[in-house]
Amino acid sequence: MKLEAFQTLAAVVAEGSFAAAAHIRHMTPSAVSMQMKQLEQYVGKPLFDRSGQHVRPRAAALELVGTMQPALSMLETLRRRPGIVVEGHLRVGIIEALQPILLPAAMLYLREYHPRLTIAPQRGTSMSLTDEVKAGGLDAAIVARPQRGLRTGLHWSPLASQALVFVAPPTNRDGARDAARPLTAAELRNRMRAMDWIRYDRATTTGAMATRYVQQLAPGKRSLVELGSAAAIVAMVSAGLGFSVLQLIDRGWTGIYPVDVRPLPKGGPVFELGVVTRQVESDDRPQQAWREAVRHAWSTAQGRGGPGQG
Repeated sequence: MKLEAFQTLAAVVAEGSFAAAAHIRHMTPSAVSMQMKQLEQYVGKPLFDRSGQHVRPRAAALELVGTMQPALSMLETLRRRPGIVVEGHLRVGIIEALQPILLPAAMLYLREYHPRLTIAPQRGTSMSLTDEVKAGGLDAAIVARPQRGLRTGLHWSPLASQALVFVAPPTNRDGARDAARPLTAAELRNRMRAMDWIRYDRATTTGAMATRYVQQLAPGKRSLVELGSAAAIVAMVSAGLGFSVLQLIDRGWTGIYPVDVRPLPKGGPVFELGVVTRQVESDDRPQQAWREAVRHAWSTAQGRGGPGQG
């Protein structure tokens, strides 16, 4: 059983719910639930009372946290001890939309805490970067998780989950940006039928998700153009050329190119972001240091109003 499961259990007990623990641990609630079920199988007894609307930790969970927490704290202190030097060279892939959001803060973190660890970044799509990790061309990659799951031999470390959004031309002179109300399925279908479609590259993980979603609501819909750049798509939508369904990790583009951004109706596509490595190398100290840097960068981005925060 990996140490991360015990850390997640401690977060669930401290925060009071799987959802709150998921936020703290940069995981999805379903991933937290799966870890807890695996931990229950490992210890051979139920750790939560699931009879009500909300899960409640049993005495066994509290006992397990009390037993493991001192050891986990000591391990964390040992890992961060200045005398332990993390060094090496990692070839890492980062999907293009995340490079300006994560790379600067992650590199600053490494320069401060692990100056002898060097990073060689490479851009690409989630699919191509994951394949490169599997083939050994990259050591790690920050990608969207494949909908069909990871290939054998790969390890997934969750970072965050994001929902795809509907982007349409602004509805007034200043642009109705980030409207709070999701469109109903009927409203969305009507707007899709009335406008041209600026398709997000279907060769990408999120582009394939968006394509399936649009074609479910508007069967037979053909795209005006297909692009792999979210910034270019937002610019074209802002110019009135059509609508798009896409991942909008960096909302900064909507300040330059005003658009109407709407959440999709309940049940719309959601993708997971994370760090993928080869299973046999996932616990290596350079890999752990890189994941720490990435999580720090993500937290920094959230703290300044992004990603996806406006």
